[in-house]
Amino acid sequence: MFSGFSPQTIDFMWDLRHNNHKAWFEENKDRFVRDFQTPMKSLGQEVFGQIAADYSHHGFIHKVSRIYRDARRVRDGQPYRCNMWFSIEKPSEEWTSTPVFWFELTPDGWTYGLGYYQAKPVTMAKFRARIDRDPTKFEKFIAPLAKQSEFVLDGDEYKRKKDAPTPKVADWYNRKSFSLIHKQENGEELYSPELADRIISGYRFLMPFYDYFITLDSDPDPGERS
Repeated sequence: MFSGFSPQTIDFMWDLRHNNHKAWFEENKDRFVRDFQTPMKSLGQEVFGQIAADYSHHGFIHKVSRIYRDARRVRDGQPYRCNMWFSIEKPSEEWTSTPVFWFELTPDGWTYGLGYYQAKPVTMAKFRARIDRDPTKFEKFIAPLAKQSEFVLDGDEYKRKKDAPTPKVADWYNRKSFSLIHKQENGEELYSPELADRIISGYRFLMPFYDYFITLDSDPDPGERS
């Protein structure tokens, strides 16, 4: 069971940020395992266990990030990540263009939510085409977001605005990719086992959006280039 992170978790991340080299990490590897990796895995397993049980028809899998950066991308001489995350998703060879649930912890704060790392242009074209077919239906679909304060829409926007069919859908219509995200500074809630309950509750709220996004790839190609 997840019992919470600790102030030592945050201390380790800050120390690693300022001492990001092999000699320091090897001397402090026990801190990494105890204060960072173990609680992150525990949190991910608890959240995944509940979500997988509630939505077994989705066939979700669970992943936890490694602390080691990809050696091919280490250009600044810093071989370790100062953050970690877990994800809940469907198996996919192209995970960056598939909607995923995530939780991420950094020295500065934590985030969780649902979204794409980078949606394909054709996926977004299908998304806009679906809105065009029935913008009122999409307005009703996103209405629950206006009644809550946990998640906000995030994602890069097109520099040249596209003509959305209605003002209420314009914020979605003009995204290159998107996520529904909660951002929070590190604090007492991070140290509580109740963090798992909050994330599970958030994922349940977001599940209808996951169901909407995951079906976009099966829509007909509108032949639109972005």
